[in-house]
Amino acid sequence: MRTSFSERLLDLVVSGFLWGFRILIIAAIVIGTISAIRAGKYSGDQWIGFVVLGISQGSIYALIALGYTMVYGILRMINFAHGEIFMSGAFSAYFLAAWLNNTGFIDRNPVLGLLIPILFAMVMSAAIAMLVERVAYRPLREAPRLVPLISAIGASFFLQYTFRGFFGPGVYAYPPIKALDGQWNVFGFGILKVQIIVAVAAAVMMGILYSIVQYTKVGKAMRAVSEDKDTAALMGIDVNRIIVTTFAVGAAMAGAAGVLYSLIFRQVFFLMGFTPGIKAFTAAVLGGIGNIPGAMVGGLVLGIFESIGPSLFLEGLGITRPYQLKDVIAYTMLVMILLFRPSGILGERLTKKKA
Repeated sequence: MRTSFSERLLDLVVSGFLWGFRILIIAAIVIGTISAIRAGKYSGDQWIGFVVLGISQGSIYALIALGYTMVYGILRMINFAHGEIFMSGAFSAYFLAAWLNNTGFIDRNPVLGLLIPILFAMVMSAAIAMLVERVAYRPLREAPRLVPLISAIGASFFLQYTFRGFFGPGVYAYPPIKALDGQWNVFGFGILKVQIIVAVAAAVMMGILYSIVQYTKVGKAMRAVSEDKDTAALMGIDVNRIIVTTFAVGAAMAGAAGVLYSLIFRQVFFLMGFTPGIKAFTAAVLGGIGNIPGAMVGGLVLGIFESIGPSLFLEGLGITRPYQLKDVIAYTMLVMILLFRPSGILGERLTKKKA
């Protein structure tokens, strides 16, 4: 069937608009960056501080993004309740950490005072995720794709307001770990201890997860189910068990991220999972949805850009209080990556069967 002149003209107009939007965004970034550097408002130490903060934030986004990308890799669905799984881990760890702090355990044993809440948050998040998978997702596994998506949104609201009902709408202050106060001198630069601990802890957990997926029997089964569930079942793999395991592992990473997030921002409340969850989803798309290393890279890139962007791009354009617009950078990056490379940084174009 031949394409009409009006359809060709419309395609040309849309293509021109998209290219104009790309050029406009790139020009704004370049102009803002040049203006900010010429102004010389920030010293080299301050720029390094922005980068370190971005790495610590990006590490948290990466941990959360792993859950999105692993579930998508196996079920081809976006688990929009994953942000609330992150929140549930932070809440669970808060009450345990508060009790440990009241007994003086954290001050006497700061390492265990950090590790025990993280492990507890991982267990609680994994348990809640397995329950959500069993109740909200498994009965709808053969349903049209829109149905599990609606169910995921419903599960998200259910978890939010369940925690609100039990613990109220107030903001809880996560107990401080005195051993993490202050700075360490790294190559002549003073870096907050908590930022270093968060980045190192996240890197260790991501390394462990990657090793599990690549080198263990369970990881091989996950990759087989991701490629073809029916063939994997014929080869003797328990598909349901692998799917539940995937939910649990991804949720455990989100639970740990909840504790690390609380260490930096010191706030726990029932809506805390929404914004980090959306940003982690952005990181997963940025890196290549369904690609585990891509989720890690996407989280780090997003965190760094979000940290330095307000001072580097926006302030150079004369925008007042640019840090209040840092969320705009995250969503603009999502739009740009979808325009320039829809498959993400490390992603591959999906086959029709997987798309």
